[in-house]
Amino acid sequence: MLLILAAFSFAGCGVYTQSGASIHPDAKTFSVAYIINNASIVAPTLSQTLTERIKTKFINETPLKLTNEIGDLHFSGKITAYVTAPIAIQGNQANALSRLTLTVEISCDNKLEEDKSFTQTFSNFTDFDSQLNFATIEKDLISKICDGLVQDIFNKAFINW
Repeated sequence: MLLILAAFSFAGCGVYTQSGASIHPDAKTFSVAYIINNASIVAPTLSQTLTERIKTKFINETPLKLTNEIGDLHFSGKITAYVTAPIAIQGNQANALSRLTLTVEISCDNKLEEDKSFTQTFSNFTDFDSQLNFATIEKDLISKICDGLVQDIFNKAFINW
């Protein structure tokens, strides 16, 4: 009996998915504006990669449908930093490891629950061997970092971490 009461008490709070996403029961759609690149260094495919990864994650892990119109949840943003920096110097003063860091500012306009709307900065990085040719590994590094950024954005929007 207690289990049934608990189930009914949570029924009106929203839709919960296997990924842990909590979504307003009236929310049906989401939209993602192209994430513009305002970083001083511009990786040619970064904006497209990040925008598409956000769409794919939300399609796969929420019941929401992607729309070209402004959705019940609308995401927009910009890439604010794309930085490589040395992080480990060897005894001979040579750089052993470098770090690629991406920073984005994402806004979520939640039409049904305005108190869950946000604008927040997200940052993620990955380290790489400085001896490797950056041009040959850049795409993989971006992919790895975007995965982390998208998970953070998803958590903020749907799990409220």
